[in-house]
Amino acid sequence: MYEPSRGAAPRAHLPLVLAICCALGAQSQAVFAETLAEAEAAPAPEAFDRNKADTLDKVEVKALAKGYAVDRSSTATKTDTPLRDVPQSISIVTEDLIRDQAMQSMGDVVRYIPGFGMAQGEGNRDAPILRGTASTADFFVDGLRDDVQYFRDLYNVDRVEGLKGPNAMIFGRGGSGGLINRVTKQADWNDASQVSVTLGSWSNRRVTADVDRALSDNAAFRVTGVYENSDSYREGVSVERYGVNPTFAFRIGENTQVTLGYEHFKDERTADRGIPSLGGRPLETDPSTFFGDPELSPTWARVNAFSALIEHDFGNGTMLRNHTRYADYDKFYQNVFPGAVNPANGTVAISAYRAWTQRENFINQTDLTFSFDTGAVVHRFLTGVELADQDTDNFRETGYFPAAANGGAERTSVSVPLTDPRPRLPVSFRQSATDADNHGVARTAAVYVQDQIEFSPQWQAILGLRYDSFRVDFSNHRNGSTIDSDDGLISPRAGLIYKPTEPVSLYASYSLAYVPRAGEQLSSLSPTNAAFDPEKFRNYEIGAKWDVTPVLSATAAVYRLDRNNVVAPDPLDPTRSILVKGQRVEGVELGLSGNITDNWRVLGAYAWQDGEVLETQSATVQAGATLAQVPRNTFSLWNRYDISPRWGVGLGALYRSRIYASTDNLVQLPGFMRFDGALFFRVNDNVDTQLNVENLLDRKYYASAHSNNNITPGSPRAFRLSLNARF
Repeated sequence: MYEPSRGAAPRAHLPLVLAICCALGAQSQAVFAETLAEAEAAPAPEAFDRNKADTLDKVEVKALAKGYAVDRSSTATKTDTPLRDVPQSISIVTEDLIRDQAMQSMGDVVRYIPGFGMAQGEGNRDAPILRGTASTADFFVDGLRDDVQYFRDLYNVDRVEGLKGPNAMIFGRGGSGGLINRVTKQADWNDASQVSVTLGSWSNRRVTADVDRALSDNAAFRVTGVYENSDSYREGVSVERYGVNPTFAFRIGENTQVTLGYEHFKDERTADRGIPSLGGRPLETDPSTFFGDPELSPTWARVNAFSALIEHDFGNGTMLRNHTRYADYDKFYQNVFPGAVNPANGTVAISAYRAWTQRENFINQTDLTFSFDTGAVVHRFLTGVELADQDTDNFRETGYFPAAANGGAERTSVSVPLTDPRPRLPVSFRQSATDADNHGVARTAAVYVQDQIEFSPQWQAILGLRYDSFRVDFSNHRNGSTIDSDDGLISPRAGLIYKPTEPVSLYASYSLAYVPRAGEQLSSLSPTNAAFDPEKFRNYEIGAKWDVTPVLSATAAVYRLDRNNVVAPDPLDPTRSILVKGQRVEGVELGLSGNITDNWRVLGAYAWQDGEVLETQSATVQAGATLAQVPRNTFSLWNRYDISPRWGVGLGALYRSRIYASTDNLVQLPGFMRFDGALFFRVNDNVDTQLNVENLLDRKYYASAHSNNNITPGSPRAFRLSLNARF
């Protein structure tokens, strides 16, 4: 049996950890002066040469990410490639933008990724909507899977990459509508450190540290840390989280580098499922009102992850990389939350449940990249192997309220007045007849090949193919049954690029991905679906990318994403199930990022989406329905303008058209437009301050939903004051 107290590790050491980080950075600079002088005297790096190693030096990658524009990435192709030479829509949120907007969550990030949104996730997890597809498993860290349901932080992030459409050729199963990859800060032989302190509305209190040191010519160390203890505009809601992420890098000879990392992260908060609906729209109530019981709605997640990266350059464009990630996740959440409103007597139904997830991930990838010519045609070739083992336990219990006054049985739901929507009743938890008690082991063995072909300066292509052997062994502890499935998944990728001039590329692409019957969280395999083919996601896309200047990029994409092989009851025989067409999303995405002038930074995103259910799947998912939480139009624009070397201002606008809370299309969240602002002041070369204001005009809006009766009100006007010190 799992115990909720298991995750309550002591936290008294965290302020000490951050203090140690600061103390490390404050060491005598004389120790590192000689190394720093050698680095400054070193010759400038050569321009990119396709015949040299494909892996870009980490210091160079960091430099390219400065500002709001990034012109290269190795995530989408596993080779260092200019973004305009990747036939796929990619949006990147840089560290500078994260800092300028005082972002603290993945929900903050996806507002600036066209085609992506964030659902409520029952108040206990990141729950993105990726080109109309809801997913909690399509998260990656440095290209490796990070698929447990929890709230991720940004304290150790160099940039966040949003890759659109199916990405199975590179990342394996899932990645159906897109994926989110966090590129973390690594030891890189830079002597640069920073501490940031943020205070804000509703007792927002947060401190982060980043200490980066070269220990010698052949060894480097970096540690990032965070501690936060904040309340919320939602009554009774709070969050406390901390994390520490040291990395070590070693040069073994001239051509080999080893990078080791470890992260310990803990997030504890109130599971907040928002407010119910009435009359087809969110209930009119104060944004702070909590429906349910915040004191009986704790959730926490603990992550311990180790990573090891070995890179060897054979020369002549040949590079071998081996990347390993072992992660141990422990997740618990308990929630007392609202259901439907009864307008006749002015009450709302309250229910409760709790669940645990424990997972161990072991993932190893080996990639070999090399270049060769066949006549005038240049090939950059990738071949790789991925081995993964994921061991998961799921356990759930239903909440029971005391018997009614007439002596009836315990109830799984009680009604409370809308004027006082907290039950104030004890809740006992035990398993119902349908609650999960499962153990599953998922094993993956995959091979993949990719060829980036340059026919001429104007014409390029990418062709790739991946095969995954994906096996799941599933045990139901409630009835002793065991189920297994074994899928062989073939995922192709093809893209053609035409460059009329060097800064401009036009592309067309096709890709395919699968979600096996075990589900994205490896917890839903059953005898009724084990024999069915995996869900299939097929994407067609055309687009254009234009580097307007070396520091300003514009992108456009038009796509169609089809979801097939969805299980539905047979309309002619309800005892049988059949596979039907699931949904289709068609869309247009526009992006702009970089510098308009030396003093003016900008990031803009627009998306038009049309998401529709193609065939009836259940009584509540009918053909022709609009997909849940997929707005027809979204728009975001952020500007930072530096008035002088000391003063700067920021102004942003966010727009989202109306959305349906659920695919039954019974409840609608109104559209909204929100404005944000910022004021920046540089005290000196090492210290700056900033004031961020969210929802400048204090407009009422609804940020997200999980269902028709779990709707999150947007934050009223909120302030964050930050002090950033470098040393």
